[in-house]
Amino acid sequence: MSFAFRFGMVVWACAVFAQTPALAGQVTVAVASNFTLPMRDIVAAFEQETGHEVTLVSGSTGALYAQIVNGAPFDVLLAADAARPQALVDAGLAAASDRKTYAIGRLVFWTRDTGLPLSDASVIALQGQSQRLAIANPKLAPYGRAAVEVLDRLGVRAGLGRQLVVGQNVNQSYQFVRTGNARYGFVAASLVYRDGVLEHGSAWLVPVSWHTPVRQDAVLLRGTDDAPRALFGYLGTASAAAVLKRFGYGVP
Repeated sequence: MSFAFRFGMVVWACAVFAQTPALAGQVTVAVASNFTLPMRDIVAAFEQETGHEVTLVSGSTGALYAQIVNGAPFDVLLAADAARPQALVDAGLAAASDRKTYAIGRLVFWTRDTGLPLSDASVIALQGQSQRLAIANPKLAPYGRAAVEVLDRLGVRAGLGRQLVVGQNVNQSYQFVRTGNARYGFVAASLVYRDGVLEHGSAWLVPVSWHTPVRQDAVLLRGTDDAPRALFGYLGTASAAAVLKRFGYGVP
């Protein structure tokens, strides 16, 4: 075998290995239901760039937190609040340095009906009507708690009574409205806006000062390897920020 041939083989092998992701790994992510759609886009870009494979498990923040405390094998939690990630740090299930805010959520009052000029007055006018209003469970979902704060600010929660329909998470409250089981709902802006434009229906973006900020924190759980840490870091990149903006989230 000539020297030139052997040299060419070495160059070819180096080129092949240079294009192969080193030690591609697996990442299992518990993601709050309101962030599932943007996270799919983030994951697609992350997998293409790194070769790692990501599995998403979606649910309410409260339910996902309970699963983690009870030993569910998640690597990363993308919560819809800041309290649960901090609780995991306090419980010794994550390090304080492995917790950060990845998105700021927006609450919107929404209906699938088009052409309605919705506002705070629209919420007040619901009292005593037959129209149902969907919210996420305030005990489990931060968007539900934010919705309750808005209703209390307007002084209408007691007056709505049985008109309130409570979903387990914000995705379910959105589905109640989308399917006609409720005419109105307080949902995440990410579910109905794209690139700053309302995709369908009518909406009122609730002022951010009307409720506790929906600060969404991520936490890297203990015992994880390089792939989860790579994804955790990727959440702070310009690529991830572009997805956040497209889906109507504030960038920390």
